[in-house]
Amino acid sequence: MLLNDERTVVSNAGDFGRVAVMYGGDSSEREVSLDSGKAVLGALQSRGIDAHGWDPAKRGLVEFAGAGFDRVWNALHGPGGEDGALQGALQWLGMPYTGSGVMASAVAMDKVRSKKLFRAAGIDTPDYVVINTSGDARVAADELGFPMVIKPSGQGSSVAISKVFDADELPAAVELALKYGSPALAERCIVGSESTVAVLQGQALSSILIETPRVFYDYRAKYESDNTKYHCPGTDDADLEARFHDMAIAAFAVLGCTGWGRVDFMTGSDGIPQVLEVNTIPGMTSHSLVPMAANVAGIDFAELCWRVLETSITERTTIDDVGVAANDA
Repeated sequence: MLLNDERTVVSNAGDFGRVAVMYGGDSSEREVSLDSGKAVLGALQSRGIDAHGWDPAKRGLVEFAGAGFDRVWNALHGPGGEDGALQGALQWLGMPYTGSGVMASAVAMDKVRSKKLFRAAGIDTPDYVVINTSGDARVAADELGFPMVIKPSGQGSSVAISKVFDADELPAAVELALKYGSPALAERCIVGSESTVAVLQGQALSSILIETPRVFYDYRAKYESDNTKYHCPGTDDADLEARFHDMAIAAFAVLGCTGWGRVDFMTGSDGIPQVLEVNTIPGMTSHSLVPMAANVAGIDFAELCWRVLETSITERTTIDDVGVAANDA
């Protein structure tokens, strides 16, 4: 299954112009973003692209507006870079950028709204309860049972996620999640296998099955552990693989996402995959999953970074529709 999101092929490095790779920022995912951005920057430069790093935590957007860039490869993970805020600022500047637009980025970053849309579209997703207090979490425990997962609604990279096995663990898990804003999310824990599917320019790549010796696929398992195992393709069942692909494309589409991203799944004993979330700016580190799936498809890291940059060649609604772009003033 394909999205209506066809590839725009760029053959000449010079056609991209001067490219800013935005990385770092000031979110809880700063360190991962720095690793992603530096890897992307090196890959683009190796292909002859006039690419330069830009850390908005050190050099603001006012300076950026006058710095003479033609487009942005966005490697900013988490709030500020992945939630529509940067995307909106770049559209006001009339500056093309990689990946999803303002609305899709904001909705995908909001786990509560994402799950509501998944449910409305008939896409399987684990049962959940919105929580603002420890009292809400106790109600959620009665409804969902243990174990369950407590997570912030607007963070990525498994930041502040807890797997809770009994009522005594609830207060600390809720306090941790709510440190990153209200509301948080209590989600039924699906005991089974975790998989992910990358989406690139309208096409789903091979699924990846993730195995970790940790309690779940948390931040350390993602970025620090050498004991996490990955299998790509994640299944030798052609029907299940097709189901993963179709669900990934459907989840991507219902949130309005475009360009590239990653859809995460849990599959329980019933064999039915359930969508956890959509990541609109996945990691691009040595441990990252999209480069792994791309490599199986015959797309090396430098080519993958090039193809993600191609997603900035697209028509978006900008301030040009009602006046003059900010950087034309």
